[in-house]
Amino acid sequence: KRYHRPGILYEEEDQNPLTGVANLFDIAMVFSVALMIALVMSFQLPELLSPTADITIVKNPGQPDMKIIVKEGQNIEVLNMTDQIGGGTGEALGTAYQLGDGRVVYVPDSGNETGG
Repeated sequence: KRYHRPGILYEEEDQNPLTGVANLFDIAMVFSVALMIALVMSFQLPELLSPTADITIVKNPGQPDMKIIVKEGQNIEVLNMTDQIGGGTGEALGTAYQLGDGRVVYVPDSGNETGG
């Protein structure tokens, strides 16, 4: 038998070259979370991260593929608009005005006005 000195050709504590890949995955996860937070902040919507805030978002307003996203506390609901027209009875709650720059302002009725 030949006598091999373990310290010359082979060490017990040799590093696996793929060990660093696991660290790259961790760094990528931290970077992606930071990127999502920066994206939310850039749209000035920190309410999306708050567990108690209520928010409503309208995607593609007035288009056939319009969607309404409603977040109430922890619950998120997506409403897809269809061509069906709602019907039934109801009462007027207020008036919506479109400004010159395209924004829509809703003014609720005060309830004590008499109309004719």
